Amino acid sequence: MDYRALGLKVGLELHQQLATRKLFCECESVLVEEPGGIRFHRRLRPTQSEMGEIDAAALEEAKRRLTFVYEATPNSCLVEADEEPPHAPNPEALDIALEIALLLDADPVNEVDFMRKIVIDGSNTSGFQRSGLVALDGRLEVNGKRIGVPTILLEEDAARKLGEAEAEVVYRLDRLGIPLIEIATTPDIETPEEAREVALAFGSLLRATRNVKRGIGTIREDVNVSIEGGARIEIKGVQDLRLIATFVEKEVERQVMLLGVAAELKRRNITSVPADLRDLTSLFRETESKVVQTALKKGGVVLGWALPGFPGLLKGKLGPELAAHARIAGVAGIFHSDELPGYGITPSELDAVRKALGLGASDACVLVADDESKARAAFEEMGSRAAAAIRGVPPETREPRPDGTTAYSRPLPGKARMYPETDVPPIRITTERLRRIREHLPERPDVTIARLAREYGIHEQQTRQLVQEGSDAAFEMIAHEFGEAKLVASVLLYTFGELRREGFDVDEIPLDHLRELFSLLKAGRFAKEATPELVREMARTRSRASEALAVLGVTRMSREDLESIVDEVLRASHDLISARGDAAEKALMGQVMERVRGRADGRLVSEVLHAHLEAQLKEKPKGRKKKG
Repeated sequence: MDYRALGLKVGLELHQQLATRKLFCECESVLVEEPGGIRFHRRLRPTQSEMGEIDAAALEEAKRRLTFVYEATPNSCLVEADEEPPHAPNPEALDIALEIALLLDADPVNEVDFMRKIVIDGSNTSGFQRSGLVALDGRLEVNGKRIGVPTILLEEDAARKLGEAEAEVVYRLDRLGIPLIEIATTPDIETPEEAREVALAFGSLLRATRNVKRGIGTIREDVNVSIEGGARIEIKGVQDLRLIATFVEKEVERQVMLLGVAAELKRRNITSVPADLRDLTSLFRETESKVVQTALKKGGVVLGWALPGFPGLLKGKLGPELAAHARIAGVAGIFHSDELPGYGITPSELDAVRKALGLGASDACVLVADDESKARAAFEEMGSRAAAAIRGVPPETREPRPDGTTAYSRPLPGKARMYPETDVPPIRITTERLRRIREHLPERPDVTIARLAREYGIHEQQTRQLVQEGSDAAFEMIAHEFGEAKLVASVLLYTFGELRREGFDVDEIPLDHLRELFSLLKAGRFAKEATPELVREMARTRSRASEALAVLGVTRMSREDLESIVDEVLRASHDLISARGDAAEKALMGQVMERVRGRADGRLVSEVLHAHLEAQLKEKPKGRKKKG
């Protein structure tokens, strides 16, 4: 796909947790798996901005009529419960935000004034998020291209969503209030791969401060995507930066599809959608559809809606879009004619529906089986979305899914959701404060990449990857202390990567456990070939290196024991050696390495095997005496 020809524009908003206490209280910034046992319930409603406007995104969230359940934790207090005003902003968090701003060559503001950003999806007990502008007009060069950073903000993270049931969402308060830095880029990114590279570059710079949190969920990206003729779509909260390219690709495909649908509707002369609904309940009294049966048994109805000119444009296209909007009203799903008959609805029932709705061959329809008030509200939501399909791509916020696709969330928020925070006083940013921070700025990632390659003799691509993954500090500490730089890099990049794919949480292996591993290696306690197996055991059992070594039994063997194993392999491979001579050495090497299982270095194994094989091949077979 030619993304530049499509006019692709991508901008990022990075949200990175800072490694310090919470922003507006003294509570610790950690996640808690065992809550404190206290629960409370809230209902949230939208409020007007200081201009008297109500934000469209907040208004749509209110339509869901949800109850929010909050689980308090040992690291949450009355501030998180919105039962006490916020304390003075955390000065360490502000210093870290200013440090990042200076690394991005941004201009710090003279005074930080916190604002309230209306958010009523339940993720904030107060119904708003506190956010303060820290700096303006920054920049970062990525692959020779300047990416602008118009704004840098310091804000509080949201509560952690645990799950939801009908009309109820459960949140835990451990994450609420953790300091976040928000970095917004200009929409100058032109390809999906460039979006990924830019995200990784910003991530590397953030980790260079050594003052940001690590792990899944500690950095999240809002990815803004548009193409020529389309609209800005905000994909909210992407956690895996490596998937950003996939999200961009699939959003471009979705916008291209929607523009194609709009063009086809124009060709069919469709300029509006009807609003009339028909009660079709009587047609389904004897239905075998379990979904419809369940709705009717609860006293629900089946409502039908005609969509003239829409056949063939629902399945895999507008159908999922309409269903997402219907769910705002609380219905579980919809039926549409592109997928019927199906789901237990028979051809004869479909014929009856088409007749009752007065559909012709070029008409489609949508059905909803649910409580009548919910069903009518669902069609109201779908009506506006179907009308938007005629125009093309509606601007909106979408949620990421693990496969790189997205689902509708809400309209794009606007400026109507912001108003001043009256409980937090302004903070002056003094020249002295900036001077102190500027004197201790960390090494920039590009400088680190070149220096590590030069000082430790590993390839620059490896150092770049170490920096991108935030493993450069661990690499340098271990390699400087114990040597084996290439092996250390291999473990942190390749062994860790393989174990992550296998589902092991290698990022939870403490640094001192890794240091112990390489200390034991330097002391000759095991052969370097055993390193990956030991790391796997450490990740699997959360054990120290010495414990993993004892469990696996890979203590380094003596040269005599190695020579004994080599001789055994040579004796057992007499036929192979007779047939292939010294060409058998490679196959024999594999057999010996399998026997020693990491208890001897490969170089030593090769040396001993080569010597013993060469000696055996030089031996001349003894002649037999003739019988006299």
